[in-house]
Amino acid sequence: MIDGSSTVFPLSEVVAEAFHQSSRAPISVDESGTGGGFRIFCEGDSAIHGASRPITAEEMERCRAGGVEYVELPVAYDGIVVVVHESNSWASSMTLADLRRLFGADATEQVTRWRQVRAEWPDRELHVYAPGSDSGTFDTFTEAALGTPRSMRTDYDASEDDDYIVRRILRDPNGIGFVGYSYFAHNRALLRAVAIDDGNEMNGVGAIAPGPATIADGSYQPLSRPLFVYVSRAALDRREVAQLTELYLREARTLVPRAGMVTLRPRAYELGLARLRTMTTGSVFAYAQLREGLTVEQALEE
Repeated sequence: MIDGSSTVFPLSEVVAEAFHQSSRAPISVDESGTGGGFRIFCEGDSAIHGASRPITAEEMERCRAGGVEYVELPVAYDGIVVVVHESNSWASSMTLADLRRLFGADATEQVTRWRQVRAEWPDRELHVYAPGSDSGTFDTFTEAALGTPRSMRTDYDASEDDDYIVRRILRDPNGIGFVGYSYFAHNRALLRAVAIDDGNEMNGVGAIAPGPATIADGSYQPLSRPLFVYVSRAALDRREVAQLTELYLREARTLVPRAGMVTLRPRAYELGLARLRTMTTGSVFAYAQLREGLTVEQALEE
């Protein structure tokens, strides 16, 4: 019934658990990645799709071709967190130039040691673990941090499963990768988060560490983002799907933090519930994301 982003997966699990407190309706929660999950969703094979980025024009066309109408609902804030092993004492902060030097396409088979990123860092092997190309986190990171969509180095250990990335870095003192905030939050005792300096003092001076406050207020840039669920209009005719979807919004103040994510402002959930109850289909955020500084509430109100 629920598929999609591994980043949204922890929230969907928490929502499903809450739903089962009052209903015995069977629910399956899977994670195929945002891109892979959209392919399943647009074929009509899932009712609810978790996405760590807005739907793309290509995916909208795929849903049109599959006869799938959908309601788009922002459900939480997330930050993409660059993580290293707990023993890494040197990479406490990075600039966008550092990220491009380390993760960019030009780094393939070229940047293989930490000293090649910054001369003052140790001459140790560099091992990169990161989401694969079916991941919405991959899409967001490459566009926001690297400046060019899908411009990632190719010589890295890829997985759409954030848990896999975390497990690899936990065992590798030379490892680095990026995951959704909830995966870092659940392992913060064993991982280090790299603070990011985006060079824009309007967002805060110097490197900003990811956390609930900096993600919610937008100062952790450019790696803060909203998360979404897309719900099949046809599936909403089933009472259990409508009730399950409403939980993402109505109980967000409790369920979102439990999943290790950051809540939206109350007004955003009010507008989302109105959108759900009127079954307003189509995407707002596929276009609104192009406008810098637009809040979730403003996008929904427009």
